[in-house]
Amino acid sequence: MSKLCSDQQMAELIETIGGDDVHDIEKIDRLLSAFPEDPRLHFMKGSTLVGKQRMIEAHLSLQKAVELAPDFAVARYQLGFFELTSGEADKALATWGPLLMLPTDNYLRRFVEGLTHLIRDEFEAAIGEFEAGMAINQDNPPMNHDIGLLIAECRKMLGGGGTPAGDSSESATSFLLGQFSSGTTH
Repeated sequence: MSKLCSDQQMAELIETIGGDDVHDIEKIDRLLSAFPEDPRLHFMKGSTLVGKQRMIEAHLSLQKAVELAPDFAVARYQLGFFELTSGEADKALATWGPLLMLPTDNYLRRFVEGLTHLIRDEFEAAIGEFEAGMAINQDNPPMNHDIGLLIAECRKMLGGGGTPAGDSSESATSFLLGQFSSGTTH
């Protein structure tokens, strides 16, 4: 028996996941019961759980996807982004480490480099990396949208938009990423 569900089963699952459907997780779990070592299913479950604001379960599923398939770059990126938006920048950087070994023409590497600059409040450098990544990302257009939102927020920070008045205890990056803690990336 294969450790992975078939491409057809995966396509059918993706087609039936509606995002608002309360049964999405049940559908994924049914396939996971037959294919518990399929990292794609764990990734899909984690991403779906993020959308449902079930963060602890989402983290466990994303972590499992990366554990099963350390080279599953999108899952690694998403796990790191989840960690970053959860306030664990050091953990995110460690998770993303292998992505920085990808070729420089890989959009995930450029996005991670941008996020690394963002962590250090280096907004101009972050924007440059984000834009470079968006220019070469043909695999995941929804991710370009999300990165575009980060770019817009970076530009606000550069233009003096900063953090809310009276809240100087929070870095600009913490404030900015807090706006993305709902897990908008795909």
